[in-house]
Amino acid sequence: MEKEAILYRKLGDNRVECLACARLCKIPEGSHGFCFVRQNHGGRLYLETYGLVEAVQVDPIEKKPFNHFMPGTSVFGIGTSSCNWGCLFCQNHNISKEREIKGREMTPEEVVEMAIAYDTQSIAYTYNEPSIFIEYALDIAKLARRKGLKNLWVTNGYMTKEAVRAMKGLIDAVVVDYKGSGEMKFANKYEAVVSNEPIKEAMLEIRRAGIHLEMTDLVIPKVGDSLTACDTLTKWIRENLGAETPIQFIAFHPDYKMLDYPVTPYATLKKHYDIAQKNDLDYVYIGNAPGNPYEDTYCPRCRSMVVDRLGFDIAAWNLTDEMKCANCGYRIFMAGGKPNRSTRRQITALY
Repeated sequence: MEKEAILYRKLGDNRVECLACARLCKIPEGSHGFCFVRQNHGGRLYLETYGLVEAVQVDPIEKKPFNHFMPGTSVFGIGTSSCNWGCLFCQNHNISKEREIKGREMTPEEVVEMAIAYDTQSIAYTYNEPSIFIEYALDIAKLARRKGLKNLWVTNGYMTKEAVRAMKGLIDAVVVDYKGSGEMKFANKYEAVVSNEPIKEAMLEIRRAGIHLEMTDLVIPKVGDSLTACDTLTKWIRENLGAETPIQFIAFHPDYKMLDYPVTPYATLKKHYDIAQKNDLDYVYIGNAPGNPYEDTYCPRCRSMVVDRLGFDIAAWNLTDEMKCANCGYRIFMAGGKPNRSTRRQITALY
């Protein structure tokens, strides 16, 4: 399936410039961008994977991972083929490295109907980079909103301002998955990314658009665990996005072409956590390490535990209906309401 893209401009001589991601690929007639799935036919840009889904799954929202948006609810996640990055450690490489137009056909209407049938409260555009299938995602998002579902964007953040502006009013929450705290030597070699500045610009645009924003930072031993880079990143977050921006330092697990690298030591994650705390970020987490004390949410004022977590499950909820700390009354940065365990399902792979 294919559909003409909404984010591109014509350059003349039947060439086009794609505006979906920060690569800004200039594509001649009959060719494609870095992601492969956005292709130029007759001087027009088309999304070749429109309506073709490679992954469908019901997950806890904490697995996306969001800790401060609709906690305790279930998410209907979809992904397509390919990606706009070249990560050597990708855990979804079976779909993100695809160079073939394929997938299960699902219209936007069918995606929304299935999300409702599985009693989920939101749809997440995830598993591969959603900016490369933005036209499909936003068509789904429009229908989802009419049915009372929220829309979540799980992204590497390598987007254009045009892409974020297209998301405004349709996408409710975004989590930006940083890697290696944005250290450029790491990004160049292990992600095939020239600069992380577009990610920062996109996050600023997300803030301006009034979209809920959270962050993760994948910490990879030996090559992507710089404490200096972590210090620089967390100071930038505080100064530009605000101290309330949640960030999770995520443990690396070997995959794809980095199978000989170790799992991130907990001590390394804790050093990153301590730096973010030192730089006065309010909501700092250690993720992908179930059972650690820093997967919980603590009140920035009195340090009481306000959300007790174990992996993707919520064990205790110590917030008022107004999202205030039950101990001291401090308003916690939390969107979407209190958890509803009656809607929580087990992780279920559907396709």
